[in-house]
Amino acid sequence: MTVVIGTAGHIDHGKTTLLHALTGIDADRLPEERRRGMTIDVGYAHLAFDDGVELDFVDVPGHDRLVGNMLVGAGEIDAAMLVVAADDGPSAQTLEHLVLLDALEIRDGLAVVTKIDAVDDARRHEVVDAVRRLLDGTSLAGVPVLAVSSTVGTGIDDVRLVLRTVSDAVAARTADAPVRPPTLAIDRVFAVKGRGVVVTGTLRGGRLDRGASVRVVPGDAHARARELQVHNASVDVAGPGRTAVNVAGIETEALSRGQVLTADPVVVATDRMLVRLRAPLSDRTRARLHLGTAAVDAAVGRSGRDAIDLPDETDVAAILRLAEPVAAAPGDRFVLRRASGKDQVVGGQVIDVVPARGVSRRRQTAARVADLASGVATGDAAAAAAARLELHGAVVERDDVRLAPDVAALAADAALARTGDGSSLADLRTATARAIRRSVTLAWDDAVRAAGSVVDALVRDGRLVRAGDRVTLPGAAATAPDPALAAAMDRLEAALAVVAPPSLADAARAAGCPPEGIRTLERDGRIVVLEPTLAYAAGTYGTLTAQALALATTAPLTPATLRDATGTSRRYVMAILEDLDRRGVLRRTPEGHRPGPRAGAAATVTTR
Repeated sequence: MTVVIGTAGHIDHGKTTLLHALTGIDADRLPEERRRGMTIDVGYAHLAFDDGVELDFVDVPGHDRLVGNMLVGAGEIDAAMLVVAADDGPSAQTLEHLVLLDALEIRDGLAVVTKIDAVDDARRHEVVDAVRRLLDGTSLAGVPVLAVSSTVGTGIDDVRLVLRTVSDAVAARTADAPVRPPTLAIDRVFAVKGRGVVVTGTLRGGRLDRGASVRVVPGDAHARARELQVHNASVDVAGPGRTAVNVAGIETEALSRGQVLTADPVVVATDRMLVRLRAPLSDRTRARLHLGTAAVDAAVGRSGRDAIDLPDETDVAAILRLAEPVAAAPGDRFVLRRASGKDQVVGGQVIDVVPARGVSRRRQTAARVADLASGVATGDAAAAAAARLELHGAVVERDDVRLAPDVAALAADAALARTGDGSSLADLRTATARAIRRSVTLAWDDAVRAAGSVVDALVRDGRLVRAGDRVTLPGAAATAPDPALAAAMDRLEAALAVVAPPSLADAARAAGCPPEGIRTLERDGRIVVLEPTLAYAAGTYGTLTAQALALATTAPLTPATLRDATGTSRRYVMAILEDLDRRGVLRRTPEGHRPGPRAGAAATVTTR
């Protein structure tokens, strides 16, 4: 792990000169910066110790008009190095940067008083004491304060020694933290002749391999890490720290500062988040959100169910509504900046990237939000997952739908009440799914899947008895269907078991199957009705679904490709693709249809 340390401090207090003295690298990378003698955008440097331990430095602007650029770097650091010039002492941006670091809860670091060659000993001691007092009451209270002359070299070796202890402290603090898949917040995008698109940023989470596939968030694009560079050297594997990635499969225009490259499924694009704020802000407060390398306008929601005070004295929960989506994951820290007001800078942490909507919002109580905030803040993944399930009532995880205990109990009671003297399995699942959706917000397909799990559990526990497609209470006899109707239903199912079936009305007329038979076939999952005039036998439709998914896995699937593969016509394939897109088995892209978020469940055709 390479620890990333961010500089902070007022303009002309010697941050970049100090970094040059420490590393030999000039972090002012722009010609205008060198010409004007001030850092305008984020700069970078690195330091290698003799035992192989390395540090990355993020050099941020100190000018008051460039605080937004400062936060681009500060949002991705592990520790801070506050720089104060001995001749000026603590100044405006010294204070503002310290407030921002405190809002981000940066706890490791050091402070360096520079330019001591320009003052006498009394002034040096005065400024060192002033810096210590400034740090008191912030997240950096108690960190070492050193005095140096970057031009003469006085004290530089002492700074290197303290930096090494800071690095060890960060490594020890994060040693037991769970390792997530890699994520890189983009701070620079540029093109290199002969190589293509290159992005740079701070890599977090696990190691990134050359050739690995990543998602671009926000956005709906995928890319490949064609080449990796760390400290200007090509590597096959990049660990956490400053990294440059030569990406393939995406154009320069589709990438920008604020996006992330990630292999972590919990990182999503969101424009609405449940958050913990470190100071109370009133409802509809407007501010600028800085999260990672992204900066967007935000509005604070603190009314009704969203007006929740957390147990930690001044901390509160709120809903943030953003002007545009950002990449976020639970646990991410951020800063809200306002132009004026008592709390111009407020730090916070993301609690939930997809807050509850609809009827599930009835479950948003102070106790449940506090439990989730606690699980996220402590990094206890199991506690956070359990708290989120309690808050939402139901959570969809890939091919599984989990219900909170009280929702599962309610669904079981509804299934038992509906069973009576005998019900079809599909009928019972449908009724149970409706009961679930009266309690929590779930898509219909997900509610049916959850209902199926509830009914299966009741059968396993002996509270229901299943015989074929019929379900009864223990000791009750199932009622057999009318033989003539059953035969007509069998004939209709057989007529629809072809890749190009006749219209549903014509097939039903030929089979002698009345409307109630069609409804029963659909409820029992024996046929899939795509349109009022088009239906398939479930087995045939499952085969077509698997065929479409296999084609979409190898290359973007177009209607023409599916038409040729199935030997049907555009009428059939367009209905199939629209259904698979709607259910998330496929997802439509400009190039064609690709596997969707529910591709794994495509082999099982559920009733809708």
